Amino acid sequence: MPVKNRFAELHNDITAWRRDIHQNPEILFETHRTSALVADKLREFGCDEVVEGIGRTGVVGVIKGAATGSGKVIGLRADMDALPIHEQTGLEYASKTDGAMHACGHDGHTAMLLGAAKYLSETRNFDGTAVVIFQPAEEGGGGGKEMCDDGLMERWNIQEVYGMHNWPGMPVGSFAIRAGIFFAATDTFDIKLEGLGGHAAKPHGTIDTTVMASHLVLALQTIASRNADPIDQVVVSVTSFETSSTAYNVIPQGVHLKGTVRSMSTEMRDLAEKRISAICEGTAATFGGTAGVTYHRGYPVMVNHEEQTEFAADVARSVSGSCEEAALVMGGEDFAYLLEERPGAYILVGNGDTAMVHHPMYNFDDSAIPAGCSWWSEVIEQRMPAVR
Repeated sequence: MPVKNRFAELHNDITAWRRDIHQNPEILFETHRTSALVADKLREFGCDEVVEGIGRTGVVGVIKGAATGSGKVIGLRADMDALPIHEQTGLEYASKTDGAMHACGHDGHTAMLLGAAKYLSETRNFDGTAVVIFQPAEEGGGGGKEMCDDGLMERWNIQEVYGMHNWPGMPVGSFAIRAGIFFAATDTFDIKLEGLGGHAAKPHGTIDTTVMASHLVLALQTIASRNADPIDQVVVSVTSFETSSTAYNVIPQGVHLKGTVRSMSTEMRDLAEKRISAICEGTAATFGGTAGVTYHRGYPVMVNHEEQTEFAADVARSVSGSCEEAALVMGGEDFAYLLEERPGAYILVGNGDTAMVHHPMYNFDDSAIPAGCSWWSEVIEQRMPAVR
């Protein structure tokens, strides 16, 4: 079955919803306007139940099929939050909020799931219950975990869950997926180095934390190059280097480094955490200083379930004619928490030649809307076929 004709008819409406959300981006759990818009739309569509405040600002809509004898309940999840980025697209519908932007396409995800919810509410051509999940705080806040902790799966007896992300560089409306490990675990670290500050003209009387930190940044790269098995994936990136002084003639007393670790296994997470601490302590001691390391465990590895991935790929092929095998992604995704609770799958939908996600020139391609809406709707109709 190709892209549904109904989404061609709804395309202008869904595009308008998407662009309205794009103009009014909200960060982390502060999705109050977006959440209210979503809840209002779901009630307007005639959802059987609309609940706000799951996972602080999450919204859940329940759509019962024409029959529910199968007892099946399937969840579809979209994320709603934006990023703390200043938009540079110059589009007529660009962000109206300084320092906030939908640079990851969550505006598109939300609009496409709203489109699917409208269609499913109109047709009810399935035997079971569809639960549409609109989640805040995917971008670092762990909103998926908060919704699960609020009883998302148990309250609505969700048995399987499916998610989608747009992907620049893939043809618009095409699909890609992989079974098993898909997105990386995302950890962060803070390193605070302490030395002895002093005058830049008298370095011999100091313990120079700038030199210490510079050696440390390079030494941390040996975790991937010399500690990890070459066939395993791990990335250690120092992303912030801040000294305690900004003067031209002062050697700073302290330096604060920040960074991230991306890995595809518990073993690699453990290795990175252990080696970061050891390297920091050893390097600081070499120069006569001290190091304090705080390692923060973030999102877990996202793992697609085998059966549900095969089904999701079949649905994608029915919509677009093909579904490629996706590459591993070293980015993180808190849909991982939902997949730890229930079997399911996460798929990528092509977003064309726009800038990559998290870039100030990124833009969601509205021509991907019919394919995305159709995939979500077909997941429901094919997984819970109507009684004939």
